[in-house]
Amino acid sequence: MKFNTMQASVMSGSLGDLFWDLAPLIVYAPGFDLGCNIYVANPTDTEKEYALMARLSRDATIISDEAVPVFGHAWFKVEPGDFVTLKGALRFTESNANLTISLMERETGEATDSVVTSLVEQTTSSLPPGWPGSGSGTGTTTTDWSSMFTTMMPALMFVMLGMVMVSAFKPNKEPEKLPAGRSS
Repeated sequence: MKFNTMQASVMSGSLGDLFWDLAPLIVYAPGFDLGCNIYVANPTDTEKEYALMARLSRDATIISDEAVPVFGHAWFKVEPGDFVTLKGALRFTESNANLTISLMERETGEATDSVVTSLVEQTTSSLPPGWPGSGSGTGTTTTDWSSMFTTMMPALMFVMLGMVMVSAFKPNKEPEKLPAGRSS
């Protein structure tokens, strides 16, 4: 059976609806699991069999196009007027691509609904420039510690002064002892 795919649109399917909890753009590193919840709704008054197809594409080039197994099978049933929540993870060897999940209806062989997100590889580091591992620089990693010391020195001096002040005003006198037999 050949599947015909259609453009993604929100709640377009009269034979089934597809939703998920992924944002329109996700930072994704190839080879890692991408956890998600997929919701499939059957708005009809008859039981339907559906399949999920995952397509990874970049521009007009299709990188991969494959069925997503649900409960170990290609097809799964949804009762009339009901929905199912599918929890799982997807894994890809590519990034900087669009991920489209299409809901295929078995009887017609058509894609009844789709969802799309862009998988973008992180290109910048979360470390400050010049720190080892930040990926910035021209091959040598040098760190300008003077700016950090200039920023942190007033705070450190304030903490040290506070510690000295607390110890200076600490009473050196031992608490007064009551004579035996008296209670306070």
